[in-house]
Amino acid sequence: QVQLVESGGGLVQAGGSLRLSCAASGRTFSINSMGWFRQAPGKVGEFVGGISRSGGSTSYADSVKGRFTISRDNAKNTVYLQMNSPRLGDTAVYYCAARYGTLVYGLAGDYDYWGQGTQVTVSS
Repeated sequence: QVQLVESGGGLVQAGGSLRLSCAASGRTFSINSMGWFRQAPGKVGEFVGGISRSGGSTSYADSVKGRFTISRDNAKNTVYLQMNSPRLGDTAVYYCAARYGTLVYGLAGDYDYWGQGTQVTVSS
């Protein structure tokens, strides 16, 4: 019913900036909250941040709070992850996710749709 496609990943220098995008298609009106997760090779996935449909409510992992910002443009059916001052530990595959529910959750099992992921590599 819903397809999510991430873009904007790549190589970024530590202390620089990078902006990820996630475009939704299909039954986009069924989507409410959206989130970003990441997974480094050989490690479990972890929650990065989430945002409500209106953008009025956001939630971030402690490790990225104050550095990353989630936003969305519903007219374009797109959610963004602005990564400022990335660190080496931020290197991972980043996944966009969406859910029917309105609450912002930090558990992967609470989301209904997932993108294919985009690689982010932070260099020193």
